[in-house]
Amino acid sequence: QVTLVESGGGLVQAGGSLRLSCAASGLTFSNYYMGWFRQAPGKEREFVARITRYGVSTFYADSVKGRFTVSRDNAKNTVYLQMNSLKPEDAAVYYCAADPRVRSTSYSGMTGYDYWGQGTQVTVSS
Repeated sequence: QVTLVESGGGLVQAGGSLRLSCAASGLTFSNYYMGWFRQAPGKEREFVARITRYGVSTFYADSVKGRFTVSRDNAKNTVYLQMNSLKPEDAAVYYCAADPRVRSTSYSGMTGYDYWGQGTQVTVSS
């Protein structure tokens, strides 16, 4: 059984930082591209970041580029999202997802991610 479990969310003031983690089990982690997505109340889920199987390449949504950094530790079966300079508009439930297909690093869709975590809440106060 494959599970993805996010952690690290919470309440932070605008300008602050959080580091999200996503621990995977039940799959060969290094075979998967990993993505981060977020969904704010009343809005559709949107792409945040993506990382290749060995962490060589990354891709970000324009809204987070320069502020967020995605990384992974395949020895720990974990992907991270370091979020700096947080803004109130970053508040959302953040999800990680696993994509087994070889495709462009700059793929920002949600189709093809076979496994999803349950999400972790990020709240940013102004």
